[in-house]
Amino acid sequence: MVYFEKLAAQYKQELLNKVLPFWLEKSQDKEYGGYFTCLDRQGNVFDTDKFIWLQGREVWMFAMLYNKVEKKQEWLDCAVQGAEFLKKYGHDGKYNWYFSLTREGQPLVEPYNIFSYTFATLAFGQLSLATGRQEYADIAKKTFDIILSKVDHPKGKWDKTYPGTRNMKGFALPMILCNLALEIEPLLEKEFMQKTIETCIHEVMEVFYRPELGLIVENVSTSGELLDNFDGRLLNPGHAIEAMWFIMDLGVRLQRKELVEKAVQIALQEVEYGWDKKHGGIFYFMDRLGHPVQQLEWDQKLWWVHIETLISMLKGYQLTGSQECLAWFEKVHQYVWAHFADPEYPEWFGYLNRQGEVLLPLKGGKWKGCFHVPRGLYQCWQVLEKLKYNPNEFTGIY
Repeated sequence: MVYFEKLAAQYKQELLNKVLPFWLEKSQDKEYGGYFTCLDRQGNVFDTDKFIWLQGREVWMFAMLYNKVEKKQEWLDCAVQGAEFLKKYGHDGKYNWYFSLTREGQPLVEPYNIFSYTFATLAFGQLSLATGRQEYADIAKKTFDIILSKVDHPKGKWDKTYPGTRNMKGFALPMILCNLALEIEPLLEKEFMQKTIETCIHEVMEVFYRPELGLIVENVSTSGELLDNFDGRLLNPGHAIEAMWFIMDLGVRLQRKELVEKAVQIALQEVEYGWDKKHGGIFYFMDRLGHPVQQLEWDQKLWWVHIETLISMLKGYQLTGSQECLAWFEKVHQYVWAHFADPEYPEWFGYLNRQGEVLLPLKGGKWKGCFHVPRGLYQCWQVLEKLKYNPNEFTGIY
């Protein structure tokens, strides 16, 4: 089908000809190893601190592309040098991963952030498949074990909340574990893998998804109940929509059609709820009761929110034939390419104001690295490639 063929070419070319060359050329620290992520619009480095979760994401990205797209030596070399920097400097010797380092590799911020661990696991797991090196597989497995030991108390001794008064758990960790478990499946025992996946699906779809709202909340009490406070009312539509394509992938993997269909329905509810009817784009944060939120950036339009929505809507259409998903994909596609894609320089803008104007011209920083844009382009390209051959076939996938 010509429509899907043109789109597949658009996403493929943006990934391979613009975004990946940008990170290969601009981010690698040839002197000390690892990657610079604080890059301005043209790709010039404006800060040399190195953030572990972004280092891990870039290792994973180039290792994954080496494994799944093409065995390009420069991709593998990029991943390996980043991993070696992480292996040497990124943790305390016991695989407790710091949050950030100096350019040279000296620790700046202690290991308080669970996402340093999750993306180290992703990185070394994917790289072990690319290289066959057992050492990398061992690092991934050891780190994953630490993550599982922290599920009930992710921040450990760095948690600032007073214990016992308002005990909560957050959506972010079970959400990322849905993706992480599939990513490192080859490294895990089958029974253990199955148990981990079922636990994650239960948390996402039965604890944080609230049928009485038709939405996913960011925080609940430790007993799984809604809370009426800033954190308890918080919604992050992008988080929820991203999680739904993780669940779709799990549904396909487990051959559970009903799980895929439920994830598609939730994703549609989320994008409808989160869409800014006045200016277009998806809100960053919302309050489920319509109260003012504490995050001052609540109405900004962020790159990752919209890119993850593209993936979910496209997969939703591919897996169920939902015309509603296809219509939303087209709507978000138009918004993304008009507002986030930079017409003059490679890579995409990350931060827009509510009206869709660029707030920060950076291409990478403390929170934006080599991850959501290239992963989104890759995911959409792959789905579109399949759709251009079988645009009307939705059976035989499970």
